[in-house]
Amino acid sequence: MSDSPKTSLPAGMPTLRVMPMPSDANIHGDVFGGWIMSQVDIAGAVPAARRANGRVATIAVNSFLFKQPVFVGDLLSFYAEVVKVGNTSLTVSVEVYAERNRLQADTVKVTEATLTYVATDSSRKPRQIPPLETI
Repeated sequence: MSDSPKTSLPAGMPTLRVMPMPSDANIHGDVFGGWIMSQVDIAGAVPAARRANGRVATIAVNSFLFKQPVFVGDLLSFYAEVVKVGNTSLTVSVEVYAERNRLQADTVKVTEATLTYVATDSSRKPRQIPPLETI
């Protein structure tokens, strides 16, 4: 993979921030893709559950792109937003940025993904997503 130019973090607060530990990586210090995928799923579920006003379940990973490797010690910031709302499902876009060499403020976009969640009731059956309240 080629080096990408320095990037700045998006405006706003990240949905999730986490630093991978040695147990999240292979013997070379590269963080496992599956670990990153699970963190993306957690981050995506936050705005999905907020918009659905309750429980959601992941039903699809529509796209997932690893743009740069992630290393132990990177500070990862996950930015997630709902991009589409249906009757019972929501699509969420997640972008992940790694802050490396924090003293030098080296930030790169490492992952981007789109996931679909379905709103579920207490019996884990699909339910309608409530309309947005207008003020």
